[in-house]
This record gives sequence, structure tokens and C-alpha cells, in this order.
Amino acid sequence: MEIKDLLLNLKMVMFGGKGGVGKTSCAASSAIWAAEHGRNTLIISTDPAHSLGDSLGIELAPGVPTPIAGIDNLTALEINPKVNMADFQGLTNINPMEEMGMSGLMENLPLFGDMEELTSMTPPGIDEALAFGKILEFVETDHDYDLIVFDTAPTGHTLRFLSLPETLSGWIGKLIKMRAKIGNMFGAVKRMFSREEKKEDNSLEVLERLNDSIINARDDLTNPIKNSFIIVMIPEEMAISETGRLLNELVKNNIPVSNIVVNQIYQDTTELCEFCKARRKMQGKNLVKIKEVFGENLHKNLIEVPLFKEEIREYDKLKEMGHFLIDRS
Repeated sequence: MEIKDLLLNLKMVMFGGKGGVGKTSCAASSAIWAAEHGRNTLIISTDPAHSLGDSLGIELAPGVPTPIAGIDNLTALEINPKVNMADFQGLTNINPMEEMGMSGLMENLPLFGDMEELTSMTPPGIDEALAFGKILEFVETDHDYDLIVFDTAPTGHTLRFLSLPETLSGWIGKLIKMRAKIGNMFGAVKRMFSREEKKEDNSLEVLERLNDSIINARDDLTNPIKNSFIIVMIPEEMAISETGRLLNELVKNNIPVSNIVVNQIYQDTTELCEFCKARRKMQGKNLVKIKEVFGENLHKNLIEVPLFKEEIREYDKLKEMGHFLIDRS
């Protein structure tokens, strides 16, 4: 399926690959194209080293959806897990003795020491977890967006990110059970030893809601009618190896993959200098290998994008990139 068809019909489109291959430029260019073709579009950066704002030529406040001036139907968001940490305070750290004002009295008892250790557990990849939780607010809750475009982090972060639904769902399920047991066990005791007004604790409700959203998001990520992953790479040996690893993991996690974008290709003209001619020759060999390695299915959707003389940023250059990426004959 062509990228234009994905942008016009799917709920989510994800861009990912090795660092420095132009993922953000491809994602931003695609989001602009979709917005200008009538789809209310949100582009989200999940890369800790954000460059989405720079690419669009505006300053984005971390964690705040920002409408892009001059482009109808386009909103941008950079996820910052550290900023959003406060949203999740109290969900993971549970100290029942402290809550009851009895930590000093019973802290030396082995049973309660073990309980404290168990209840202070934290999820794997907490930064990615918080980013994922924030994204779920837009993916799985009611919103006005027709399309969400993801500018994902470099390959290693993306692979952990894509495995989070399975990991977090299991972890949160265990934590929900533990919090429920602790609440039932110590609720009566706490009332005996404390006359303070009980503070409302809605952490179980938040965890259950997050768990449901994760399960729904996992279904959406693996549904080819709703989501597709576009791999961005450059025609170099190391990028081929890393793209192969990413593609294997996407298949393993049942994430639909529709296209491979081969970016930053030197143009085959007589005006190239000797250095550029050598680079073009190297790239040509690697393009042949790319087509051999990634099979017939993706050959048909292998998109070659040239190396531009100027940096791809802000509206005009992103639109120019879109002609090669999306509006190709």
C-alpha cells in the first residue's frame, strides 16, 4: 500500500529506524500532507532526543499538544517522560506501614520488610512506560484526531517501546492484585491506629484504566486496518543490518509493515564531484542488497528519497520532501 493510502485511511502510521536516517523529516512531511488532505492529524514524537519542533520550525512545550500555525488540521506533541512523572506518582510505591503511621513501630518485622520490598517494585523501562501511558491518552480515549503519526525513537528504544504493551499489561495486572490485597489487609488496621481523615486513593482506578488502554492499544498496533509501520533507512551497510533487526522484531510483535523509505540518496548526475560519485556508487551497491535482503513484498513499496542540498526543516522543505515520499508517480 502506498504511503498516501495509509495516511488517508489508517488510524495510526509509525515511522522508525536507525538514528540519523531522517525519521522525523519523513514523519513531519507525511503529517503535513495528511493534514492538508483533510485529515485532522496529530504527530507525536516518542524520541527522548526530540527534534520534531526543530523540524517544524517551532518550539513545542513538552507534553502539550500544539496546533501548528499556518497548517490547518495539524497538531504536534513531544512526549517528555520526566515531565509526566507526576501523573504516575503513587502508582508504584506502596508502603502500607507508612500510610498507617506505623513504619517505626513494625519496620523490623521480617514480614513487613518483605512486603515493603514487594510493594516498591517499579516497571521495566519506566521512561518508555510513562511515554507509552501518555500516548494512550490520545490513542485509546475519545479525541478529534483522524490520524496519529508517530515519530519513534531510534531502533533500540522503539523495540522496547513496541514490546511494552505485553510487558506492562502483565506488570500492571500483578500490581493491581497486590494493591487490592494490601488495601483489604490493612484498611481496618489503619482506621484503628489513625484518626486522620482518609485521603482518597484512586490509584487502583488509574492502573485499571491504564491496563485496559494498553490491551486496546496492543490490538490497534497489530491491526493492519488501523496501523502501519514505515521503516526509514539510508543505503549503508550498518543501516541494512539494523533495519533487518527492526523488521524481524516488528514481524515477531505482529506489527504491520508496509513500506521501507531509503533516504539521503545521492543523485546520479554528471555534476557530482569525485567524492559524491564514490558515495553514489557505494549506495547503488547497497540498494541492490536492500532489494535482495528485504524480499519481494517490500520491493513494491520501497521508496527512494534523494539527498537534498539543504537541511529538510520547516514547511517548504518538508513539502518538497513530500513530493518524493508521497506524491511520487
